[in-house]
Amino acid sequence: MEKVKFELEIPIHASPNMLYQYISSPSNLQEWFADKVNSRGKIFSFVWEDTEELAELITKKAGERMRWKWLESEDDESFFEIKIEVDALTKDVSLIVTDFADDEDEVEESKQLWENQIEELRHTIGA
Repeated sequence: MEKVKFELEIPIHASPNMLYQYISSPSNLQEWFADKVNSRGKIFSFVWEDTEELAELITKKAGERMRWKWLESEDDESFFEIKIEVDALTKDVSLIVTDFADDEDEVEESKQLWENQIEELRHTIGA
């Protein structure tokens, strides 16, 4: 079954350098994204309650973006990415989240989950 790609742009009042620390390091991801995050090389382990999900880091651009691929979905084109974007004119900072839902019915729920996670990030960094 074809997954449904979606993108969210969420303004966030924080410096791009600080944001990058929170999207790239396991200890900082653990503060807002998952209950526990570990990495061994390119493989990241994300734990929520009693569920562990493994993802491979497939793109890392310092100060700008992190892209992972869930190991369980290696037979499709899906990934999830968190990108920091700074508006050239206003210098406003946004996080661009790209992810995939299993089907059209799950897109809104997935977006809501991401918005809740980013809200947790805002709270963590005081933005």
